[in-house]
Amino acid sequence: MHMEALVRINNITQYNQIRSVETLHPLITVVNVEHARQLDAGRYEFNLYSVYLKKLDCGALVYGRSNYDYHDGTVVALAPGRIIEIPPEAIVAEPKGWALLFHPDLLPGTILENPISAYSFLAYEISEALHVSNHEASIVAGCFHKILYELSQSLDKHSKKLIAANIELLLSYCSRFYDRQFISRDYVNSGIMDKFDSYLDSYFESEYPGNLGLPTVSHCAAELRFSSNYFGDLVKKETGKSAQELIHAKIINLAKSRLRHLEMPIAEVAYGLGFKYPQHFTRLFRERMGMTPFEYRLHLHSKN
Repeated sequence: MHMEALVRINNITQYNQIRSVETLHPLITVVNVEHARQLDAGRYEFNLYSVYLKKLDCGALVYGRSNYDYHDGTVVALAPGRIIEIPPEAIVAEPKGWALLFHPDLLPGTILENPISAYSFLAYEISEALHVSNHEASIVAGCFHKILYELSQSLDKHSKKLIAANIELLLSYCSRFYDRQFISRDYVNSGIMDKFDSYLDSYFESEYPGNLGLPTVSHCAAELRFSSNYFGDLVKKETGKSAQELIHAKIINLAKSRLRHLEMPIAEVAYGLGFKYPQHFTRLFRERMGMTPFEYRLHLHSKN
């Protein structure tokens, strides 16, 4: 397969045909990769939810901006629309692990219909994959086995409910293990908050506010080489506050400092911070400080 080609996988039957495995259900499949045909080298767009458990080194995939070498006990979970590149050197002789893929049409009417968006790790980069211990890997594998068991039975009125429940169980375990990883791999993320704060300082000292407006979480995450979701979750775990809250706090602190210069019009303060409209600045300032920028200046003046 030519490396520039993009193969779009839009349904379960198509995926199963590529992997040379039987389709047991039109909306979901569980594949033991040891017994399936390997995907050829190339670029793939999966318009399906997918969760992979890699038990052995299966080479390097390219996903987003990063390469990632799979090692024992690695879980990758992806939302629909993600593109994965498999270079030729990623093809190994004896891959081992599991793959779960399910179509979004499986979700309506199940326990997962609304909560699926809460699993923020579905939008993590490949370099932010979940590293699991042998015990954790066995728990994840157990979820795959339970789903496969349900798919192997004759479908009845309980099937969809039980399948969805086991997917939820799998994703919930992934959430728990990610929480553990944020703690146990803290050395990997050490200094990130200082880098975030320093980047915000440099942002507001640059031409960015005038050219780009207010800094966004996605912009800051990209500059620090994280996906938006991973960065947001990391900041929340580290500080108890959202990345957006910290950006707003930085804006307010800078605004308070600049408002001390009485010769600077309030509109100029707003534009200098990246606000497109001064009234938006006034609204945020009032929400955070309990008074408008003008009232804050009056307060400062009365104290002097």
